Amino acid sequence: MQNRFIKNLALLLFLNLLIKPFWILGVDRAVQNTVGDAMYGLYFSLFNFSSLFYILLDLGITNFNNRNIAQNNQLLNKHLAGISALKILLAVAYGLLIFLIGCIIGYDSTQLKLLAWVGLNQVLLSFVLYLRSNISGLLLFKTDSLLSVFDRLLMIVICSFLLWSGLFAGQFKIEWYVYSQTAAYAVTVLLAAIIILRYSGKIKLSFNLPFSLMILKKSIPYALLVLLMSFYNRLEPVLLERLLEGVEGKLQTGIYSRAFRLLDAGNNISLLFSVLLLPMFAALIKKKESVGSLVKLSFSIIISMTAIAAILSFFYSEEIMQLLYGKQVGETATEFQWRITQSARVFQLLMGSFVAVSITYIFGTLLTANGNLKLLNIVAVSGVIVNVSINLILIPQWQAYGAAWASLSVQVFTAILQLILAIKIFKLNFGMDFWLRLIIFISLAGLAGYFSEQLPFHWIVNLMMAGTFSLIVAFLSGLLNLKALFVLFIPINRKSKK
Repeated sequence: MQNRFIKNLALLLFLNLLIKPFWILGVDRAVQNTVGDAMYGLYFSLFNFSSLFYILLDLGITNFNNRNIAQNNQLLNKHLAGISALKILLAVAYGLLIFLIGCIIGYDSTQLKLLAWVGLNQVLLSFVLYLRSNISGLLLFKTDSLLSVFDRLLMIVICSFLLWSGLFAGQFKIEWYVYSQTAAYAVTVLLAAIIILRYSGKIKLSFNLPFSLMILKKSIPYALLVLLMSFYNRLEPVLLERLLEGVEGKLQTGIYSRAFRLLDAGNNISLLFSVLLLPMFAALIKKKESVGSLVKLSFSIIISMTAIAAILSFFYSEEIMQLLYGKQVGETATEFQWRITQSARVFQLLMGSFVAVSITYIFGTLLTANGNLKLLNIVAVSGVIVNVSINLILIPQWQAYGAAWASLSVQVFTAILQLILAIKIFKLNFGMDFWLRLIIFISLAGLAGYFSEQLPFHWIVNLMMAGTFSLIVAFLSGLLNLKALFVLFIPINRKSKK
């Protein structure tokens, strides 16, 4: 199981590192630079608002289905027909809810129109993820890996044409960005449906009330968990736009989104761990086999990589922000420096959140596979309380910087709780030597980041030197294991010999 995890993780990482960074740091960043902070901040706020209620589209069905199909492949045809019909009804309910709440909190006609398209994209995304949960549940990881980047690849093609073909110079609108996502998600849904029908056979959509109630009863704990996590993961941009008056709210949301973009890019990579680990953990738990070695392997990899990223981001935050977001038309040098400084301060804190979020992708996934939903929901409720309390106190005074502190606080809080619960329930024992090696690694990586700033070279060279040194330390400390990574090439060597 470890060998399979390593091989499929490598494929997922390769595809996602090939496609998603260009989407987030190339296309998405270019869109914000083109339309400006205020317009992009409006979109970003609406996107996060729609994400708060995303769970109504799913109600935990995707996570439940992934775990269930991994343990009971024979149920694929029956569940695919019933759940697909149920999800259509949930999509209608979701659309009505976000419009109702949008009207209540004061969105105008322009915001509601854009919200309609953003909401449609959320509906299509929910179907993509549900269909992929069937593919992943069947342990078809290569197919799932390709689908995981297909929608972004289509978006890159469409948006690149609109942004850089020269045919639409100076005309690009934030609406076009949203429409491009709609087209890409729709094509991906169609492709995923064609793939899964090859394994399920023909299905006939039919709404079966007893079946739907049974599925909802089993998946509601997942739904509550995702809803609560959505609130403490996605609430900051919404609160920034609503709590701060007028244009200032949109501008601060735009500043937050500039820093959040790299966190989002990192989270997309870390999320791949949970995508792979959930069915693997579920299968091991059903067979009553030990999960300890797989947990330690995945935790070692993710803590090493995210810690390096967070440390380097802390020391080179301003340089990275300047590289990504140049001076805008009509912007003075003073205004540019203020914007970069604000984004850099937020970025430092959010990349600390990146480490904590990534840890939850390991231990939260393990607890989910084991069915410890009640405990996870208690943790999530605590997270929401902490998040909202800190945001309400800090945003009016510190704006985007205060929202970043709220994010860091809640992510560290929930990560520690999930780690403690997983260790207690599964009696995990990493050993004192592991924690000692981790402390030494983080200390040396931190020193590398600090002293690299003093070097007389270009900052990119300094950053790469610090990163290389940190990677070497990670391997020497045993947190990254060469033998485990070499497993990737064993099957290839054997086949070549034959």
